[in-house]
Amino acid sequence: MELNTEIPNHPPRDASTVMLLRDGASGIEVFLVKRHSASRVLGGAYVFPGGKLDAADSALHHRHLNLSAQVLHTKLGEPETPADKASALFVAALRETFEEAGVLLSETPPARDAASAAQDFHTLLEAQGLRLDVQALHPWVRWITPRMPSVTNRRFDTRFFMAAMPAQQTAAHDNVETTASAWLRPREALEQYWNHAIDMAPPQIMSLAHLARHASVASVLADLGTRTPATILPESHDQDGQRVICYPGDPRHSVSTRALPGPTRLVWRNQRFEPEGGLNALWAD
Repeated sequence: MELNTEIPNHPPRDASTVMLLRDGASGIEVFLVKRHSASRVLGGAYVFPGGKLDAADSALHHRHLNLSAQVLHTKLGEPETPADKASALFVAALRETFEEAGVLLSETPPARDAASAAQDFHTLLEAQGLRLDVQALHPWVRWITPRMPSVTNRRFDTRFFMAAMPAQQTAAHDNVETTASAWLRPREALEQYWNHAIDMAPPQIMSLAHLARHASVASVLADLGTRTPATILPESHDQDGQRVICYPGDPRHSVSTRALPGPTRLVWRNQRFEPEGGLNALWAD
């Protein structure tokens, strides 16, 4: 990744991403996909399946959802966000998971020959009369790109959702937008990032550090039921010739109350963002 020096003049684009979880032999695992190297956003980096909200997500008929718009609005935990946009963000999360990972969270699984990300998501729902299992999505955190972005010249307002991997399906990258994929334990993924085996952007680094504090999917879901998803608007500064990203609770951030476990800042070193204090700082409370 390259350090961005542009300050965009457009507002953040709404987006959704999903952290697919499963219980592995050695603990909780999360599904990561590698963005195509030619992508204009985080090319070559490992991310969670996700992407921008589009018009078709907002237009999806309510008969394809197993929760009402009002319930989804409450579940998202953003009173200021209109109910129709809240519903669309859940739909976008499920559509992107289908398109980039081949996983469709629906009340009944699609016909085997139709469970392919090569097919249009909305056409598939209509053709098979499927209802999306929006109840299976759990809002985790809301990340808003800093006003001075550091690893892209675009801004996004991304809702991170959690979902348990359906037992009867298999996750795989699409070989179009994504070129590789892996199920990794959160700490294992962070160790690979630290050893320069994979690239990751700050929201993924911080989210994995948070997730690493859980031993099972049940633990994550229990935690989600006790809190409202935090909104994280990082603040970027250039300090002593280095770019620093600060999070709530850091002395240089305008919000004094911590919103995340782990470090309150990342520093641009070695062509990537690293926590001050090294890898072990990601486990510190």
